Amino acid sequence: MAKNKKNYYAVARGRKPGLYKTWEETEKQVKDYEGARFKGFHDLGDALDWLREHGLRVPEHATYEQPATDVDEDRVQIYTDGSAIRNPGPGGYGVVMLYQGRRKELSAGFRQTTNNRMELMACIAALQALKKISRVTLFSDSKYVIDSLNNGWAQRWRLNGWKTETKKIVENVDLWRLLLDEIARHDVQLIWVKGHGGKPENERCDELAQTAARAENLAVDAGYEDNPNLSLF
Repeated sequence: MAKNKKNYYAVARGRKPGLYKTWEETEKQVKDYEGARFKGFHDLGDALDWLREHGLRVPEHATYEQPATDVDEDRVQIYTDGSAIRNPGPGGYGVVMLYQGRRKELSAGFRQTTNNRMELMACIAALQALKKISRVTLFSDSKYVIDSLNNGWAQRWRLNGWKTETKKIVENVDLWRLLLDEIARHDVQLIWVKGHGGKPENERCDELAQTAARAENLAVDAGYEDNPNLSLF
């Protein structure tokens, strides 16, 4: 970024993401930081909107004296996506993990599966990749995943013997079990983001998932192929 005069500098990924008024303050957060993402603005509203678009919680009336961030450097940021061609059909998932300047990507493809199973598997794979109990912010464009967890539906399904309130058998039980177990191990904040909304990490996850689904010698999703009627969505 050129050091031309801007009124505000927004840091979406750096040592301490947030909003800064000078380039000198901003440079300390992004210089030599792998994968740094930042931008200068003349207008405060534009800067705050840009931060919100990149997944940071910003107060509606924030000013530069109030750093616009809920991300700290001890929190792992995880982005996930999953897809299935023709749904059901060949599918894949993609994951991008960020932590203190480090980046890790995961992906895998399966010969026959569903979109929702890939969304769930992406979250499971990411959390299983953590080497220790961690504080995590997980971003997904799947309302199926995020709403089921944030609204407590999945937790109630387990208590009810994996049946819904209308006594129907829950789809994808094998994966919900794994995901709930993994979430219980960590401090996980779940955030829904709009798919194909221009966020670089989410777009990368989509690319990883699509590439994995189109690869050769795909793995078998036994949870689906053995019980396709229980994995319809």
